[in-house]
Amino acid sequence: MAAQRLLVDIHTHVYLPRYAAFLRSRASVPRIFSRTSPEGRQEERLLILDDEPASGRPIGAQYWDRDEKLKFMDRHAIDVSVVSSANPWLDFLPAPTAHKLAGELNDDLEAYCSTGPSLASLSGAKRLYGFGLLPLVPEATTESLLSTVDQISQLPHLKGVIMGTRGLGKGLDDDALEPVWAAIEKAGLVVFLHPHYGVDKNAWGEKENGHVLPLALGFPFETTIATTRLILSGVLDRYPNLRLLLAHSAGALPQLSSRLASCIEHDPLVAARLAHDARFYLGRLYFDAVAYGSEELGFVSDAIGRAGKYAQAGASAAVSRGGGEAQRRAGSARMLFGTDHPFFPPLGEADKWKSVVENLEAIDGVWGWTDAEKDAVRGGNAISLFNLGL
Repeated sequence: MAAQRLLVDIHTHVYLPRYAAFLRSRASVPRIFSRTSPEGRQEERLLILDDEPASGRPIGAQYWDRDEKLKFMDRHAIDVSVVSSANPWLDFLPAPTAHKLAGELNDDLEAYCSTGPSLASLSGAKRLYGFGLLPLVPEATTESLLSTVDQISQLPHLKGVIMGTRGLGKGLDDDALEPVWAAIEKAGLVVFLHPHYGVDKNAWGEKENGHVLPLALGFPFETTIATTRLILSGVLDRYPNLRLLLAHSAGALPQLSSRLASCIEHDPLVAARLAHDARFYLGRLYFDAVAYGSEELGFVSDAIGRAGKYAQAGASAAVSRGGGEAQRRAGSARMLFGTDHPFFPPLGEADKWKSVVENLEAIDGVWGWTDAEKDAVRGGNAISLFNLGL
């Protein structure tokens, strides 16, 4: 099998056994607890959000058992997965505990990947790679963070770090993170930016709608805000080789990027702050393709593909006129397939997970993408971004 035809999942999660055991030891959120189901069976449940129903959500071996991950991959013909710890990571821990656990979990994830199966079609390649964890909590020292970046950079099967949106508690535009961005850029690691907190729960009203509003809207809006704050802080200007991969196709950022550019241009506080028009920075970012629809992916691809035309601050909307298919194809180079496993399982018995099938169908149906672009989004772009050498 040619490397460019591999199916690579870059948005797939795990609670490593050490982390799952830690959650079981807790009495407050986040936690894993046991209960008797309405059918009289003992079962484990997961609580990770303060305001979710007290019954939590079902959790089982698919969250921590590598064999279950591989069975899922085989069922969906996924060749390679770049696995990341699922939220809420270490955000809730005191700094010394977070530092110790981050180091242990990074070593655990390296073992999870390195002792896993090889890719039969390519000599020397593995089926599992990973994103490491940083002890990003209030009171964490710069020394602690930089030593963990160094640890991850020396673990051969870890290709980046997964990061929430709060940083050290003040967001990702916090000046205290400057040495961290510099170290990550120097190490060549990819940052996978992923939400957890959503937005103010009062926005959801009083009607019970399960997890729909927080997951469908809150998570993507959180990513939109965090990434916009990063852009406004100038981090992408100061660290031009920093590689950021955004979950859930960057939420509403592509749709709002022109409005963002206009607001910047008309605000005296920030009008002269950035080196480029806000739309330019979309071409510096990477986007997972977890959007579930061809039209949505096509729009994101258009917004990325036009980015290079906005290198000049204050550029007019007219500069991207007539980009057409070429612009859309160009944007596809920064989009990557993902599944969000083990979340969004089928509600009933099913051979394949609809959440996976829909994302593959969405890629296949994007107007203007050739077979070459579709193959790249399914796997080739990931091979290049993570330097997998496949």
